[in-house]
Parts: sequence; C-alpha cells; structure tokens
Amino acid sequence: MPRILERTERALEHYLPAVDTVPATLHEGMRYATLGGGKRLRALLCHAAGELVDADPAILDGAASAIEMIHAYSLVHDDLPAMDNDLLRRGQPTVHVRYGEAMAILVGDGLQAQAFAAIGELPASAAQRVALLKELAAASSSQGMVGGQAIDLESVGHVLARDQLEQMHRLKTGALLRASVFMGAHCGAEPMSPELHAALNGYQSAVGLAFQVVDDILDVTTDAATLGKTPGKDAQDNKPTYVSLLGLDASRELAEALGERARAALAPLGERAAHLHGLADMVVHRIR
Repeated sequence: MPRILERTERALEHYLPAVDTVPATLHEGMRYATLGGGKRLRALLCHAAGELVDADPAILDGAASAIEMIHAYSLVHDDLPAMDNDLLRRGQPTVHVRYGEAMAILVGDGLQAQAFAAIGELPASAAQRVALLKELAAASSSQGMVGGQAIDLESVGHVLARDQLEQMHRLKTGALLRASVFMGAHCGAEPMSPELHAALNGYQSAVGLAFQVVDDILDVTTDAATLGKTPGKDAQDNKPTYVSLLGLDASRELAEALGERARAALAPLGERAAHLHGLADMVVHRIR
C-alpha cells in the first residue's frame, strides 16, 4: 500500500500542471487541493482491481490520478460557502479560504478537465481509453456524483427514508468508488470476464455504501484533528445521515455487515483479491 501511495503522488505531480505555468495561481491552487494528503482510497482501489487483470502500472497510475483529480475537484466545490461552507479539509484551510471563492471554483473546474486530459495521455489502446473515459464521465455526471450532491442539497432539513438515503449516497460517494474499481479492471489488456465483473460489482456496491456509513459515524464521534475537517457539520446543517436515521449502534452494525458483504463478493477470486479485501477492512475500520 505505501508503494501505491508513493506512485500516486508521483503520478499526480506529473499530470498536474506545474506551479510556474501560467496562470500560476490557478495551477498552485489545483496542486494545493490535490497533493500532499488524503487516504487515496480511490487510487488504491484502482490499483488493487488492476492487479486482477495484470494491468500495466503506468496505465493504472494515470487512471488513478484522474480519479483522484475528480475527487479533489468535488471536495473543493463541496466546501464552498454555497455548498457545505467548510473551512477545513485534510487538516488545512479549504481552497476557497486560501485562494478566494472565485479561484476555488476555477480550481475545481480545472481539476475536472485535467482528469480527462490525463486519460487522453495514457499509454493505452483506444478501446481502453474510451472505456476509462466512459466510466469516469458516468461517475461524475448528473446520474452519478453531481446528481448525488444535488439530492443532498435538496434534502437539507428533510427526513429521508432509508432507500432514499442509500440512493443519494450511491450517487454522491459510491459512483466514484465504483468507477475506481472498474477503471482499474479496464486497464487490463483483455475485456473483463462476466465472473470478474460480477465479483467486482458486488464488492464496489458494498464498499461504496460502507464508506458513507462510516463517514456519518466519524462525523459524530471524531474530533477535527483526527477527522481533518470540521466534525458535526451534518447535524449542524440538518442533513440526513445514517446516524440520524438509524442511530449510532445500528450504523456501526450496518458498516460491519457491508464489510462482510464486500468480502463475500470477492470469494470467487480467491487470494488474488487480497488487496481488495484489505481495502474493505480499511473502509470499515478507518480512522481519518
């Protein structure tokens, strides 16, 4: 895992514009938002899935970088005063606090475009690049992450049924985690087998939801120094969460059950999926 984290940082350094490239402030902000922190869960999932298909590490580096840039852009925009109005991210001032709101919007826009540019540069076949672009675009779209964010905004102050809450998070958080897994698998030279697709689909579904359940738990149980962002924001902003819907103990039980479901989905893959198993454990038991 440390090796992949180091690879990802180097790849992001490569794919992001240099800080002395005009417009320098924009590029400085893009690097500030993306480099030097974070769990890199999406990059780790991409590489772990890519191992199953003997993917070229250089292609995985670029795909993982693209996913991390999309994730970083989403956080920059999510932290804006018009959205969550958060002042801390990864233990440091959010981009709009550091560079101003207008520049933060442009930083997010730049990161989104740069993610797709990175895929265009990959040393991969045209078919692979198209598959990667389709996965990333779908995950980022109104039927994916952005759609989930829209539902989140419209749900403030409302009580959601459990299936509505799950739908929101499968889009807002789960869509990009799903893309991370399947983009890794698309980095292989051969198309995915139906068996592999089924195993990865079951895995990503459980892991994506577990991530959000744990996120809701940490929001009410962890301090800012550990969390890296302002705790208690969901309750303060009157947002629906798994903890507000189910309670803390039931939410913890759900997270454990989803971890078991993720591991069960990987059973047909045997020992080859050891790294994906480990990432499921990290999601369920993470301390940020």
